[in-house]
Amino acid sequence: MDAIKQTFAKCKEQKRAALVAYITAGYPSVEEAVDILLGLENGGADIIELGIPFTDPIADGPTIQTANTKALENGVTLTTVLQLVRDARRRGLKAPLMLMGYFNPVLKYGEERMLKDCKEAGVNGFIMVDLPPEEAVRFRDLCASNSLSYVPLIAPATSDSRMRLLCKIADSFIYVVSRMGVTGATGTLSSNIPELLNRVHEYSGNVPAALGFGVSTREHYLSVQDQAEGVVIGSQIITVVGKAPAGQAAKAAEEYLSSVTGRKRERDATGAWTREVNIVEAIEKAQPATDVQPTKVITDADVPSGPGLGDQLEALNVTQNPASQPSRFGEFGGQYVPESLMDCLAELERGFDTANSDPKFWEEFRSYYPYMGRPSSLHLAQRLTDHVGGANIWLKREDLNHTGSHKINNALGQILIARRLGKTRIIAETGAGQHGVATATVCAKFGMKCTVFMGAEDVRRQGLNVFRMKLLGASVVAVEAGSRTLRDAVNEALRAWVVELDTTHYIIGSAIGPHPFPTIVRTFQSVIGNETKEQMKAEIGKLPDAVVACVGGGSNAVGMFYPFSNDPSVKLVGVEAAGDGIDTERHSATLSGGSHGVLHGVRTYVLQNEHGQIAETHSISAGLDYPGVGPELSNWKDSNRATFIAADDSQALAGFRALAQHEGIIPALESSHAVWGVMELAKTMGKGQNIVLNVSGRGDKDVQQVADELPRLGPKIDWDLRF
Repeated sequence: MDAIKQTFAKCKEQKRAALVAYITAGYPSVEEAVDILLGLENGGADIIELGIPFTDPIADGPTIQTANTKALENGVTLTTVLQLVRDARRRGLKAPLMLMGYFNPVLKYGEERMLKDCKEAGVNGFIMVDLPPEEAVRFRDLCASNSLSYVPLIAPATSDSRMRLLCKIADSFIYVVSRMGVTGATGTLSSNIPELLNRVHEYSGNVPAALGFGVSTREHYLSVQDQAEGVVIGSQIITVVGKAPAGQAAKAAEEYLSSVTGRKRERDATGAWTREVNIVEAIEKAQPATDVQPTKVITDADVPSGPGLGDQLEALNVTQNPASQPSRFGEFGGQYVPESLMDCLAELERGFDTANSDPKFWEEFRSYYPYMGRPSSLHLAQRLTDHVGGANIWLKREDLNHTGSHKINNALGQILIARRLGKTRIIAETGAGQHGVATATVCAKFGMKCTVFMGAEDVRRQGLNVFRMKLLGASVVAVEAGSRTLRDAVNEALRAWVVELDTTHYIIGSAIGPHPFPTIVRTFQSVIGNETKEQMKAEIGKLPDAVVACVGGGSNAVGMFYPFSNDPSVKLVGVEAAGDGIDTERHSATLSGGSHGVLHGVRTYVLQNEHGQIAETHSISAGLDYPGVGPELSNWKDSNRATFIAADDSQALAGFRALAQHEGIIPALESSHAVWGVMELAKTMGKGQNIVLNVSGRGDKDVQQVADELPRLGPKIDWDLRF
C-alpha cells in the first residue's frame, strides 16, 4: 500500500490529481492485455485498476458488462489475471495496480491464497464492489497483514455515519462514486460533485479521494482535480480499446489517456522509462525520467485517531430498533451489494421492522384477504393418494389465490411497505410471470407505476403472462443479456433500482437478495404455512408428517416451511428443478448440485464453475430457472432441517399430468416438480400418515409450453396427446 500512498504524494507535489485507469483483464483479448496495461501507464496513468471479470456485475453499466462477457469468453480466470500482472511487472510496469471486482470469484479461489498470490504477483491492493461492512473490515485486515491496500467505495447516498466509518477503514485512498447508478461514461459530470467531495473530505482526514463514474474527457479531469486527489476513468477506456483494430488496442489506450492527462511516457527496449513528456503545456525539452522522491508520504499515523475497527464494526451493524430481524441465517445471508444500495437497504429495513411490529399494519394487510382470496383452501387429494399408495396427500391451494399463485402474498405486503416509505414507483423481476402479474396487479390496485424486468427467453415462454402484465398497466422490459432468464432479470432490476432509490421500491419476488429481502419475503409468505397448521389441526387434529414445496429462489418453500421449522416431527421437503439431469450442465438444482457462494447480494448456495463464475441454468419451468436460492433454505440444508431432492423436466411433466388427470387440477410447471416429489415421498410413508403439498400456482400459463415439449419429453413418460 506504500506505493499507492507515495503515488498520491507525488501527484500532490506536482499539483495535479492522480489518474486512476480501469481496464477489464483480458479485454478485448488476452494477447493484448499486458500491452494495454503498459499503454495506460505510458499515457499517464498513475494507478491502474485491473478488473476481475464476473458473470453478474450488478454495479456495472453496459460497457463494462460487455467487457466482462468478452473476457470470460476469452477464458480469463483469476489465475489468468494474476499471470497478466506478473507479465506486466516483468515488462516494466511500475504503477501501483489494484484488482477490482466482485467477491464470489475471490471467495471461490480462497481469500488467504488469493492475497498471498497477489502479493507475489505484484498487486498493490483491492477494490471489492460488493462486500458488506463486516466482511469489508475482515478483508481489509487480511489485506493489511499482506501489505496490501483495501479501498472502500462511497456513493452520494452514503449517510454521514457510514461515510465516517468507511473513511476510517481506508488505508491508501477512497473511491468516490460521483452519481447514483451503474458505471458508464455519460458525457457530463454530476452537479453534486463539490458537495459530495466536501462531505468526504470532512471525514477522510489526509486520506486521498478518487472520483469515478462518468469521467471521460480532459475537461472532466481538469475540473475534478481541483476538488479530488484522484480521478478514475474506466468505461471510456473500455470503449476506446473495444473500437481499436486488432493489435492496436494498447496504442489506442495510450493515445486516449495522453489526451486526458496531457502526459506521455516513453520506454526503451527493456521497458524502462526513458523520459516523460508534458504534451499539453508548451515545454521546450522533455525531461529525463527519474525516480521521484516525494516530499511527504501519507502513513497510517496521518489518519485521524478514532475507535478501533472492532468498535467501528459494532457501531456499523448495531441497530437501535429492537424489532430488527437478523441479517444472517447461520453463515448465509448478508448484504453483498454496492455501496450505493447500503443506505437504501437500511431505510427498507427500518420501514419493514416498524410495520412488522405495528398491529395496525397487519390489520391493513389482512383487510385485503378478500381481494387476495385468503385464506386459501386445503383439502385431501383422495384420487391422487389412491393412485400413489402410501401417505395421504393434502393440497394447499395457493393456485386459487387472486392472480393464480402465492406471489400475491408478498406483492401486496411489499407495496404496503413501499407506500409507508413514500415511494411512487415499483420495479420487479419475474421468471414465469407469476410475480410480475402479482406486482402489476397490486400496482394497478394502488395506482403506482410499475416496471417488470423479464428475461427474453421467459418472455417467449410466458407470452400470456406478458400480455397480462401489460393489460394491467405495467411496462415489461425484456432482458436480452446473459442467459435471458430470471437471473438476468434480477441483474437488470437491481441496476435500475440504484438509479432512482428516492422514488422507487424493488418488490423482489423470491426469498433471495440482500438483507432484509429474504426476511421480508418469508414474513409475507409465511401465511401459507401458518394457515396450513391451523387447517390441518382442524382436519385431522394434529400437524402433518411432512410438507412439500418446489424450490427455485424459494419464496413458496420458505413460506410453507418456516412456520414448521421448530416442529421437528414435520419433515420439510423441497423439490428443485433437475432440468436435463443433475449429472448434466443443464439444470437449476442449486441446493442439490451447487456450492457456497455470493449472488445478487446474498451469501448462499449457487451454481458456479471452479472459478466462481455463475453457471447457466435450465429448467422447463421459467420460475425455477435460477442459479441461486434463498439463504434460509441454504441454512436449513446445512443444518439438516430440510431435505432437498430434484425432479427433471420429464418427471415434472409426470407430476403435471398426474394432478391434472387424478384431481382435475392443472398445476404450474413450478408446482409440478413438487407434485412429482410428493408422490415419491408418499410411496415411502405408511397409510394414515399425512403430507401437505403446496400447489404454488396454476398451470394455464404453461399449457402451450407443455404442448410444445411433449414431442420431446412425452415418450419418456409414455404420454402422447397428439390427435
